[in-house]
Amino acid sequence: MGMVDSYIAVDWGSTHLRAWRWHHGRCVDALSLPLGIGQLGELRCDEVFDRHIAPWRRQEKIPVVMAGMIGSDAGGYAVDYLPCPVSPQVLSGRLHALAEGVWIVPGLKTERDGRCNVMRGEETQILGAMRLAPADCYVLPGTHCKWVAVDDGVVRGFDTAMTGELHHLLMANSLIGRGLPPQQPHDEVFARGLAQGLETPSCIERLFEARAARVLGQLAAQHVAEWLSGLLIGAEVRALHQRYRARAVTLVAGAALNDRYRRAFNAIDVAATTLAGDDAFQQGIRSIVDAGR
Repeated sequence: MGMVDSYIAVDWGSTHLRAWRWHHGRCVDALSLPLGIGQLGELRCDEVFDRHIAPWRRQEKIPVVMAGMIGSDAGGYAVDYLPCPVSPQVLSGRLHALAEGVWIVPGLKTERDGRCNVMRGEETQILGAMRLAPADCYVLPGTHCKWVAVDDGVVRGFDTAMTGELHHLLMANSLIGRGLPPQQPHDEVFARGLAQGLETPSCIERLFEARAARVLGQLAAQHVAEWLSGLLIGAEVRALHQRYRARAVTLVAGAALNDRYRRAFNAIDVAATTLAGDDAFQQGIRSIVDAGR
């Protein structure tokens, strides 16, 4: 790969483009733009790259390693998904060359017993988390929460829970969220929902209670989102923990989501280490760059 002490790391997702320029082990530039793959309109990915990232390479053609939805068909490149099980060495060795000195990290996939799953972007966070916070089970909370099984440094498989997206859809487009005032955080209400979700892994029959409890005065209108968040996270954690049976997990996300999931794991006596998603991503790209020495 060359010039491994200087490189550009790019996290190009559905809603945002984020990039960091590293020079001799120090981050010297960073950008964050609302130019995710789903937000480009008439713009092409190469136009965005040339306008915002290429200027960092004018003096020297330092490597660029990109991960996320840039590698999807929506990004225009449709980089392959690598089948699990997969090791960090295999992942680092299967980068998709987009241009001279520019690579895209492939996603991961599972196909077993009629069940299919894919990820893009999270594989880079997992690669970093394996260095920073080793574990047998990683949970990456978000719009589509990933549960990842790792054994002897190899990603064996993973599952996806659409918990974040389901919460958004129910609050924005269903009877549950209709006509509500601005929502406010409330720890006790979240804890109530969490306890009920942990008791009901299949929470389909509990969802309507978010409306009924409000109508009957048992739940404040401004706290519906908190109760629903607790219910959904609790149900997810209970259901998927029954499959993974991990005694300890590493959570990889922002501080707020990490805290919510940590509370759920604490409630079922599972130790949870937290790691910032950005830290995991940056270490993941660093590991890929190092593998190219």
